[in-house]
Amino acid sequence: MHRLQYTEHLYRTPVRPISLLSKVFPSLLFYVHLISIVWRSSRVAKRGEYGDDNWIESSLEVLRRLEQVGVTIDISGIENIEQQNGPVVFVANHMSMMETMLLPVIIQPILPVTFVVKESLLAYPVFKHIMYSRHPVAVSRINPRQDLKVVMSEGVDRLRAGISIIVFPQTTRSHTFDPEEMSSIGVKLAKKAGVPVIPVALKTDCWQNGPWIKDFGKLDISRTAYYSFGAPRMIVGKGDEEQGAVNAFIATALKKWGRDTQSR
Repeated sequence: MHRLQYTEHLYRTPVRPISLLSKVFPSLLFYVHLISIVWRSSRVAKRGEYGDDNWIESSLEVLRRLEQVGVTIDISGIENIEQQNGPVVFVANHMSMMETMLLPVIIQPILPVTFVVKESLLAYPVFKHIMYSRHPVAVSRINPRQDLKVVMSEGVDRLRAGISIIVFPQTTRSHTFDPEEMSSIGVKLAKKAGVPVIPVALKTDCWQNGPWIKDFGKLDISRTAYYSFGAPRMIVGKGDEEQGAVNAFIATALKKWGRDTQSR
């Protein structure tokens, strides 16, 4: 099985020479490879043959292509996933398409996982076959009440089948973090299913939003992509304390990474 190699539960892109072409045209070179990866994966998924190992392999290939054009990737807190004996709800902030592309190779080798996604992703040409193969929980992002019903029903079904769920509770993707924009849908799902919640702090603004197609913007290879997983928490009572802890974990990590960027 293809997976990342961690040192003391940490991963960071090793320092390596970057070609002049990659330095000048990182976005162009990366997207040429990304289109190829998605096209090949979609053909396999359309035949009904795109399994967990395929998902991990294609996610790892995307990660390697990002590294080849100069993106540095930093992952921490893997021990908090490895210690789990059953499914969990991952609650994360959401900055870019990079989360959807790279979280599979980080989580899936340890715990079976899928996403709560926008219904529109299931309509993307080519990409939709890959998403359907992962059996995600699809929500409209238009009707919060109906979305909650779908997540509580289908999300619990996935968790009881041993499949962890990744939830992005923000109303929209953003390169800044406002706790007020984080709904409690992930915490509510974890409470109903009786599973822990793991906070996930993400800083992936090196993959910028596109001016025409939001998912596909320029790559800023001067910025590091950070992924950090916090300690699991069972939900007690209404979950307000756990929701606050999730938000605090994300805010603290983003503040630290901001200082790291400024110091460099």
